[in-house]
Amino acid sequence: MNLNSEIWAKAPETEPERQYYFIEVCKKQVAEESARLGRPLTFCVTTFGCQMNARDSEKLTGILEKIGYNPTEEDTADFVIYNTCTVRENANLKVYGHLGLLKHRKKSNPHMKIALCGCMMQEPEVVEKLKQSYRFVDLVFGTHNIFKFAELLAESMQNGSMIVDIWKDTQEIVEELPVERKYAFKSGVNIMFGCNNFCSYCIVPYVRGRERSRKPEDIIREIEKLAADGVTEVMLLGQNVNSYGKNLENPMTFAQLLREVEKIDGIRRIRFMTSHPKDLSDELIRVMKESKKICRHLHLPLQSGSSRILKAMNRKYTKEQYLELAEKIRREIPDISLTTDIIVGFPGETDEDFEETLDVVRKVHYDNAYTFIYSKRTGTPAAAMENQVPDVDNKVRFDKLLALVQSCAREQTARYTGTVQEVLIEEVNDHKPGYVTGRMSNNLLVHFPGEASWIGQYVNVSLDECKGFYFMGTVV
Repeated sequence: MNLNSEIWAKAPETEPERQYYFIEVCKKQVAEESARLGRPLTFCVTTFGCQMNARDSEKLTGILEKIGYNPTEEDTADFVIYNTCTVRENANLKVYGHLGLLKHRKKSNPHMKIALCGCMMQEPEVVEKLKQSYRFVDLVFGTHNIFKFAELLAESMQNGSMIVDIWKDTQEIVEELPVERKYAFKSGVNIMFGCNNFCSYCIVPYVRGRERSRKPEDIIREIEKLAADGVTEVMLLGQNVNSYGKNLENPMTFAQLLREVEKIDGIRRIRFMTSHPKDLSDELIRVMKESKKICRHLHLPLQSGSSRILKAMNRKYTKEQYLELAEKIRREIPDISLTTDIIVGFPGETDEDFEETLDVVRKVHYDNAYTFIYSKRTGTPAAAMENQVPDVDNKVRFDKLLALVQSCAREQTARYTGTVQEVLIEEVNDHKPGYVTGRMSNNLLVHFPGEASWIGQYVNVSLDECKGFYFMGTVV
């Protein structure tokens, strides 16, 4: 597969035209290779991490299908892409383990391609390790230039050697690239990229860059196209959606954006994540309260209930401020489902600090919580802090927190027993033949008898039996 210089000279300078040009270039190369092998070329994109990564993977998939690759399972794919996460250090180790297995496959399949992208690739030491020990990888790129995927793939096809293209940061946002959605009826929509918060335990601002918001007209146009294509539920995505619009030429609040999204015909449900408590405004609460489309679910990460630890985490709110906010949300939107993230064992956390966290859980009474034991993340301020909490203390605290969270969640879930709720059917149930699984506005799952042809439909379901974190029901 060789591309001559004339092809590169003809490439448009503007985006996204440039990428569509390289899609056609790659398409020709893939067709030639398919003819040589006597079969279609296949690919698999494996996603690690958050909804932002999942949305990026849909873009990679869309481009690959335009080029002529067919989706398949990872163990038989001609092109394997890992879209990596680096929030926790063991995520990096998992990727290296996968690469070790691929090395042997590539030796016996020289036409095979391997690409790595995502947050992990933004770490210089990772890229150096790949250059030294994983030379069989064809393509390495990061979070900021994912839109260049077709161009980078064309370069890889030409050179036949490892291509590494990592940007430290960018303000560029390229619209209108191909996307292949996982679901026909719902979709994530990026409204902003990056993060300015620099929580002391978090690597995200270093690998995703500074906050940059998409223009509202581009967001609205994308959602209008999704609605025209049959999408009825959108998830607005950003590292901190509450700070949306601050860096726009004509600033716009997140609440104002939500009002515009609400106006789009065909969209029945609007979700969003994640919300930073320090930026959650009265305006947003009011919009959620008045809305008929915004789902009755708010993910509001706590991280710790101790004001002292919150200060060390650089979260920029206190326990008292968080409780006041949660109380206001519950008061204004009584049917809201509140979920959260909590870290156990942040450096310097004492038993007294941990009890403060338990106190918040009891008072807020979360519908669910994602609980984590703190682990050092190289490159963050917290990793260099003294008074790292011993593993044995962390395990005891984690178990205690988990028991309380589960107890609160069961109580919160049980309050819906016997009611009838609107449910969006998402998939066939894997564990119970003849059943489907759907999601309520408050994000709770419901399993009930149904058919695969119902997927994507909204139905009213009687919630007959509470199972703790989900319901068994019947269609009314």
